[in-house]
Amino acid sequence: MDTRERTADPIPWLLEAGQPWVRYRTLLDLLDRAEDDPEVMAARADMIGHPQISQVVGEALTWPGYPLTRHNDAKHPLHKLALLADWGLRAGDPGLDQIITAVMAHQSPEGAFESVTIVAKAFGGTGEAAWTWMLCDAPTVLYALLKWGQGDQPAVRRAVEHLAALVRDNGWPCASSPALGKFKGPGRKADPCPYANLVALQALALVLQVQDTPATRAGVEMLLGHWERQTESRPYLFGIGSDFRKLKYPCVWYDILHVTDVLSRFPFARRDLRLQEMVKVIQDKADSQGRFTPESAWQAWKDWDFGQKRGPSPTLTLAVRRVIKRMET
Repeated sequence: MDTRERTADPIPWLLEAGQPWVRYRTLLDLLDRAEDDPEVMAARADMIGHPQISQVVGEALTWPGYPLTRHNDAKHPLHKLALLADWGLRAGDPGLDQIITAVMAHQSPEGAFESVTIVAKAFGGTGEAAWTWMLCDAPTVLYALLKWGQGDQPAVRRAVEHLAALVRDNGWPCASSPALGKFKGPGRKADPCPYANLVALQALALVLQVQDTPATRAGVEMLLGHWERQTESRPYLFGIGSDFRKLKYPCVWYDILHVTDVLSRFPFARRDLRLQEMVKVIQDKADSQGRFTPESAWQAWKDWDFGQKRGPSPTLTLAVRRVIKRMET
């Protein structure tokens, strides 16, 4: 795949126009600067002190927050955990130690970290709020803990082992706590769940020991195979159509940026023509200056640069450029 750009380099724009989290991650992820570089340290300090970051930290401090009823609820603290982790906040930063303690306080007997969820009676649940886990939320919690440097904690290692062990030959299924009884999402029991595979791989990509194993290869193949058979396959009602192709940030649900962001973290996947094809679809959306504009936006993030569709977003552009840079490695 030829990933050379026919557009201008957006990095100067990211450094000048971007918010401090954009400058910080641009210096680290696109320019390969070290954490102890004075410019990096200054950008990180600006990020931690920024009022919008403080707001997200405050919302994450309410963990578990209100009961989760749908997993694409972009305003829920579950997704705030992942966003803070993705931007590089870590243990020791204001509020993070309290968040980590709260998140790790509820681990299931099986090993997955739990959230407070309401499962409707129509799906086999009780209709009441309870601490539990599903494969459409537990891996996101694990991802945040791993990004926050908790990978050596025995509880986190147990969660990794539990997640890896749930995979089948065709990827991760719709799985949940045994306490939920007959709960199952809207799909055939034998099918893999695309979103469960996506968030499971997002977490396991951070664990070197399981980064290239039959489990992760099965999950990667599931997602690439879904792209390949997009006109004939809708497992658990997840389709690949015009909405899937719209650029949207943060990566909360099943869409082209989230899928390529996760798959590009696996070196063996970057050589696959199907992933290269997906990234090319995204690259072709760049303007003449190499910038990207949101094509859809989460209402919960309307006050952020990526929460509008009027013009280029530094945060979205950074997210796309990180994928492109990985693909060039």
